[in-house]
Amino acid sequence: MAPNVAASVRLMLVTDDRLMVGRDPIALAREAEAGGATSVQLRLKGMSPREQVALARAMIAALRIPVLVNDRPDIAIAAGAAGVHLGPDDVPVPLARAIAPSGFIIGASVGSETEAAAATDADYWGIGPWRVTSTKADAGAALGMDGFARLVALASGKPCIAIGAVRPDDVPLVRAAGGAGVAAISGLLGAVDLRQAAAEYASAWGEV
Repeated sequence: MAPNVAASVRLMLVTDDRLMVGRDPIALAREAEAGGATSVQLRLKGMSPREQVALARAMIAALRIPVLVNDRPDIAIAAGAAGVHLGPDDVPVPLARAIAPSGFIIGASVGSETEAAAATDADYWGIGPWRVTSTKADAGAALGMDGFARLVALASGKPCIAIGAVRPDDVPLVRAAGGAGVAAISGLLGAVDLRQAAAEYASAWGEV
């Protein structure tokens, strides 16, 4: 397993093309970092692979926190990213592990017992959706605290983060359910003051 995974995924900014229109993604990521974000996951559905590599490299150079790439281990490796986050329909975790360099973080989306069984080799799980979300149409039914805790119990101790319309006031519930962190999309990118929004999530973990 890659080192310090739990610390890296405590507060993950997940990018969204629609919420970043007209704005500089690197500037947004730096605001999130300044507020307490501990990693960034680049989810860029509207960019070509070449554009994704270029942006990932620029973001890695601009940030001190780890940058992961959504769905594409090839892009993550080419850009020198810290890792990749894989969904159930992406490259299987063992195959990604076979081509990844040492220390490369591999996260997996888990929303059911079946998906949990396929993600046993991942370094961390992104479990969700915590509640119904508008940023991912195929996210499935909301798990809530009980559903989240049920899947955390299957993780064999690996860090699990909640995703899917998670708010700062949900953080105590995520922690109580065994979570190691949260991932936020609209909760950060949709905020008037992104840095302050990140600080609210981070302070709920007692980090600032």
